[in-house]
Amino acid sequence: MKKSNITLRLIVMNFMEFAVWGAYLTSLGRYLGQIGMGPQIKWFFAMQGIVSIFMPALMGIVADRHIQAQKVLALCHGLAGLFMIGAGIYCRQAGAAVEFAPLFTLYSISVAFFMPTIALVNSVAYNALEGAGKDPVKDFPPIRVFGTVGFICSMLTTNFLKIGGAAMQDSYTQLLSSGILSVILCAYAFTMPACPTKKGEGGQSLVDSLGLRAFTLFKDSQFAIFFIFSMLLGASLQITNGYANTFLGSFGDNPLLADTFAVKNSNALISISQISETLCILLIPFFMKKFGIKKVMLIAMFAWVFRFGFFGLGQPDMPGVLLFILSCIVYGVAFDFFNISGSLYVNENAPKDIRSSAQGLFMLMTNGLGATFGTLAAGAVVDACVYNAASPDWAKAWYIFAAYAFVVGVAFMILFKDPSKKKA
Repeated sequence: MKKSNITLRLIVMNFMEFAVWGAYLTSLGRYLGQIGMGPQIKWFFAMQGIVSIFMPALMGIVADRHIQAQKVLALCHGLAGLFMIGAGIYCRQAGAAVEFAPLFTLYSISVAFFMPTIALVNSVAYNALEGAGKDPVKDFPPIRVFGTVGFICSMLTTNFLKIGGAAMQDSYTQLLSSGILSVILCAYAFTMPACPTKKGEGGQSLVDSLGLRAFTLFKDSQFAIFFIFSMLLGASLQITNGYANTFLGSFGDNPLLADTFAVKNSNALISISQISETLCILLIPFFMKKFGIKKVMLIAMFAWVFRFGFFGLGQPDMPGVLLFILSCIVYGVAFDFFNISGSLYVNENAPKDIRSSAQGLFMLMTNGLGATFGTLAAGAVVDACVYNAASPDWAKAWYIFAAYAFVVGVAFMILFKDPSKKKA
């Protein structure tokens, strides 16, 4: 690949990566609720966390030690796409009789192979940029913006496109769309620049031979605290993905609110979150250099407080809908300043030969352990406040989530030492 077109090629890769996810991530809960699986929503989103506990780290080890990262990326997308298409075909054939077990099984296998691709895309991109003589901290965020653009395009397509008389956000076609995009990206990933691998050599320790040395980063107290709080903040990541659309759709039971834009086009409203994310990514290089990782992470943590709080206060009609819009705007800060900055921090501070494994470990702590515990805990809160309550109270659930984010932010402020000050 010529250096002159590396940026364009990475833009296409990131666009496709997040278009795959955006096709269903924010609308799956709405579809599941409509087919009678509202109480099971938490398990679908928790499964993304469960597989992230081991799959990103495992695939990172394979990419570091055995198979080039771009090939692992391709194989993961191929399998993820085929099983997601299978899930969509099952729903189509089952019609109104969709059962939890077969749908959940196909979906789970698909996300097991998709979740590692988020870290692998970063590794492939960082390698390509460094090979072209570029600085990932400076040059990756503008490329990553197009990943969010891809997510937005998929969300809006899922919201507005109708197939067979039904909007995709209300049907199984969102699963088919995601699977097809994943298969296309499988083929494209094989064309990316080759990533180095470090083959095992004689005399290596068991830790080195298995590629588990990324876990030794916990010996560094700074890294340990960073990863622990990444897990705690990661608990917030899937809450609105799983329940925001379902929450907005619940206002449809009120005849006075059923025809509001926020209810009928909830996926489009939520897409403001990703538009904000697109803009906030561009601020990361400045904020990272100006304030450092600690302050950037703190900004993200307290942004989550506002994200959840505004949902609790909002209403679909005017002027309450403005609070929903504000919640979507602050999401860009909450997500980007945590996920992208954290990934860049790991890339800069982890030893070069275990970067893919370290990125997988970051994914394990955030989208794995954090998202799993967070989604299941959030599901318990929603069950108590909404599904099992005599009088459903979504606002109470959102306030509980906001209080959690606030406590995590305060604890991080006290315990984490700024790396730049530590070196000074």
